Amino acid sequence: MSEPRQAVACAGRVVVKVGSSSLTTAEGGLDPARLDALVDAVAARCAAGSQVVLVSSGAIAAGLAPLGIGRRPKDLATQQAAASVGQLALAHAYAASFGRYSLTVGQVLLTADDVVRRAHYRNAQRTFSRLLALRAVPVVNENDTVATEEIRFGDNDRLAALVAHLVGADALLLLSDVDALYDGDPRRGGARRIPEVASSSDVDGVRAGTVGASGLGTGGMASKLAAARLAASAGIPVLLASAAQAARALGPADVGTAFAVTGARLSARRFWLGHAAGARGRLRLDDGAVAAVVGRRRSLLAAGITGVEGAFEAGDVVELLSLGGDVVARGVVAFDAGELPALIGRSSHQLAPEQRREVVHADDLVPLRGTAVTG
Repeated sequence: MSEPRQAVACAGRVVVKVGSSSLTTAEGGLDPARLDALVDAVAARCAAGSQVVLVSSGAIAAGLAPLGIGRRPKDLATQQAAASVGQLALAHAYAASFGRYSLTVGQVLLTADDVVRRAHYRNAQRTFSRLLALRAVPVVNENDTVATEEIRFGDNDRLAALVAHLVGADALLLLSDVDALYDGDPRRGGARRIPEVASSSDVDGVRAGTVGASGLGTGGMASKLAAARLAASAGIPVLLASAAQAARALGPADVGTAFAVTGARLSARRFWLGHAAGARGRLRLDDGAVAAVVGRRRSLLAAGITGVEGAFEAGDVVELLSLGGDVVARGVVAFDAGELPALIGRSSHQLAPEQRREVVHADDLVPLRGTAVTG
């Protein structure tokens, strides 16, 4: 068995993400048999000594049938109404199903603010830590009832990758209605199954769709691939499999596609800075500054900046771009956007004493070259 599969099989703390299509019927209601089968697999892993955090889609889909809505709505207000009904149905179904094994569940509803804002991020960490210490199973979903951007653009695959690092997971499982990663659409024939992903080059030729086959979800294979690469780049092995294979995915891990770790595990703060925090602006760097920031992990000085974009304040997170427009790093800026135009391109001895400080200090900077970062 490959190293990432062994890591997944032996992980002490696991984040499991399941998509809407794996929990609901084509008509939009919850499928009790599918949900029970997933819970059976999770409960078995818990009985084996692991801690499991379940990131579950399905709130909007679960609310369609009770409201008499035939298909996933496109307008935000109806999506939020469906989520309001569906969240109750989903939480009740999980509580009842896990109750068969005398396992307590705790619902954790997150919005982008909870992973973008540093204080919210730390509060979420503490909540998860306490739930797991009390031997509960946290069931996580985006708070679609009040969220806006998440419903229109977000997906629970990315949320699961963020949660995996937030809780210090040893592995991430992405379960959907597809049994593995393919280099094309497996429904059209001729697509090649990819059992192992050891590096980014292994998926360079993959053509991943953006919508789930059922039409009930919002992710699709593209979001799963992005989430897997994000987690792997942060030191977390990933297994992508079908929900129908949940028992084997959570057992010997001999199904689906395994993603090997491609980067070192970051501290919670550096992961938040690099992958979770929302950027308020952009700084364009010359080649020398890119080499210093990315290659030598140095602080960014005003002399290496060629342009400023956005309306940020000192203390905000900004993206650092190369001359070619690639995002090479993220960091906490030490100046307001209005202060920087007069400073850029100037060396320290040309600046007033109170301006002779790093624009982004090395301790507040995360290089991103070679990693898959979205959003």
